Amino acid sequence: MGTSEFFLLGHSECTVQCSINHDYLSVFLVASKLYSMRSFFVLFIFLLNEEGNIKEIAITYHVKEGHEKADSSHFELLKVLGQGSFGKVFLVKKISGSDAKQLYAMKVLKKATLKVRDRVRTKMERDILVEVNHPFIVKLHYAFQTEGKLYLILDFLRGGDLFTRLSKEVMFTEDDVKFYLAELALALDHLHSLGIIYRDLKPENILLDEEGHIKLTDFGLSKESIDHEKKAYSFCGTVEYMAPEVVNRRGHTQSADWWSFGVLMVSFNAWDDKVYGSLILTKLGMPQFLSPEAQSLLRMLFKRNPANRLGAGPDGVEEIKRHPFFTTIDWNKLYRREINPPFKPATGRPEDTFYFDPEFTAKTPKDSPGIPPSANAHQLFRGFSFVAISSDDENQAMQTSGGHSIVQQLHRNSIQFTDGYEVKQDIGVGSYSICKRCIHKTTNMEYAVKIIDKSKRDPTEEIEILLRYGQHPNIITLKDVYDDGKYVYLVTELMKGGELLDKILRQKFFSEREASAVLLTITKTVEYLHAQGVVHRDLKPSNILYVDESGNPESIRICDFGFAKQLRAENGLLMTPCYTANFVAPEVLKRQGYDVACDIWSLGVLLYTMLTGYTPFANGPDDTPEDILARIGSGNFSLSGGYWNSVSETAKDLVSQMLHVDPHQRLTAAQVLSHPWIVHCDQLPQYQLNRQDAPHLVKFAPLFLPLQEVLI
Repeated sequence: MGTSEFFLLGHSECTVQCSINHDYLSVFLVASKLYSMRSFFVLFIFLLNEEGNIKEIAITYHVKEGHEKADSSHFELLKVLGQGSFGKVFLVKKISGSDAKQLYAMKVLKKATLKVRDRVRTKMERDILVEVNHPFIVKLHYAFQTEGKLYLILDFLRGGDLFTRLSKEVMFTEDDVKFYLAELALALDHLHSLGIIYRDLKPENILLDEEGHIKLTDFGLSKESIDHEKKAYSFCGTVEYMAPEVVNRRGHTQSADWWSFGVLMVSFNAWDDKVYGSLILTKLGMPQFLSPEAQSLLRMLFKRNPANRLGAGPDGVEEIKRHPFFTTIDWNKLYRREINPPFKPATGRPEDTFYFDPEFTAKTPKDSPGIPPSANAHQLFRGFSFVAISSDDENQAMQTSGGHSIVQQLHRNSIQFTDGYEVKQDIGVGSYSICKRCIHKTTNMEYAVKIIDKSKRDPTEEIEILLRYGQHPNIITLKDVYDDGKYVYLVTELMKGGELLDKILRQKFFSEREASAVLLTITKTVEYLHAQGVVHRDLKPSNILYVDESGNPESIRICDFGFAKQLRAENGLLMTPCYTANFVAPEVLKRQGYDVACDIWSLGVLLYTMLTGYTPFANGPDDTPEDILARIGSGNFSLSGGYWNSVSETAKDLVSQMLHVDPHQRLTAAQVLSHPWIVHCDQLPQYQLNRQDAPHLVKFAPLFLPLQEVLI
């Protein structure tokens, strides 16, 4: 007769003591928060099945191909990323060998704290990770052990997991879902081809690399050496994602993974959470917002008979790849990672751990035992593959059900902005927001915070755009978001170099060649946004800043996406006239619909101003906004005489094409980048431009029309 402890998956508050005596199993609930008698039965069959097959396990060495054998002395500990009763997770840097300076995630587990069952799973995961080699599966680089500890060196994945992204975005678009499911299907197929059942498919186990591609992790519950004729009987995984045959313990094959694949698709579409509990017991009803192809795929995945399930036939994953839902996917390009992900995580320096819990990252990294076991210890380790420790916003999001806005799921009612940051002086004040300098209390790093009055403006679109595209090197990076109910706080990198035109127009020497380099950087960034269907709509000098004092074009950042919009209308047009007077395009004023071309007009005004020192449609400080708007509507401006005498003809040609009054004839961002004035930058004049003095540059406050935003 023996005694063991087990933490029920999904119910870490429940500790169970059990006694086994040959033919019977008696269970005594010591501390129970079980939600139903079915959970009790689930626990019973799991313990009864697993307890009989336990043995001592040793972890053998694994060495990265082409590299020498490693030990703990070959890695510099940079940060503590997480800590639990089993051990710690470190961000480390290799300090020797051909991969010196490479960053990894190092998991260190103390053998004395691992139960025998955990050692079995550790060995299983290590063996699987050594065997697999796939672009969408996390890679094990080194594995070694000492007398008292186990070490796994894995990819350091800074993009977080899909659960975090899903909780922030509320619902993915169908194209997003299609991309992630397609990459996941290739990963599962690779595992199945090796005879492996994954068995724990859920958003928390799907990580994003720095480019936004998925990496499947956590193989502690996977089962090896299974072919299509053999079955596994263990009850394991996460209940909401389990196939009926797993829950009913009738034996399961790789087909169980395709059921979980379908549940994952449901979760991506922000379906009602109650659907999880009814998938096995009731007939599935399809929400009408799903396309017919998506509904068809789900019906074919949710077959209660696993033999009839899509992907379970002799063709395996090919059945899924041929489904109409995936018609637009080029599977060869997808495997080669040649398709751009729908979301690229916002990442700064390679070693940046801003999104990790400061409770851990602020600690001095020491390879020492973890904290004593506790009921929530398993929250810090999701299997034996690295997962970024949940930051405060993620923890709160995990407790938030669907149907809320993005800002409601980021630090809502969990932590105040002032708990983490010290607020300093004002940077700028707008009609609906104020920007201040702030200091992160734990790291002492400087940032900027934009404080938005929710009663005056909904910041959801701005947050979504920054979360999706803020990883671009020339787009301001969103570091954190808080919501106290009245205000939303957007924490971003601090622009220490000031505004673009302020810096340029105060330079004693500024040439066309330098102006071309500046426009190249900005236009490349705008081209990236337009390719993603994003229109900035407010590209003015005060929204284009330098992150530092270097003045290098690489340090330019496009900021303030308060008016930015993602094109969702079928005709691709926006109607809302919001703008800054000097930089607004004529079609915006006419309210006949406008698109990405309005940003090119604003860049044309910016180029005009860089070359001459004044804007094309403002004659003097006494001009009213109405005067300026009337001139813009006519499209009349001068490119001759005065300061233009020192400007090259190719520059004038580019300005005239960027400021074409007809948006259909105006250059696109790609065409601007292919213009000779950009392409042949090294041939442009290097002499100083004859420009109007900076103090005479006419600046007008933004003119906003209080109209409700409507898309046609």
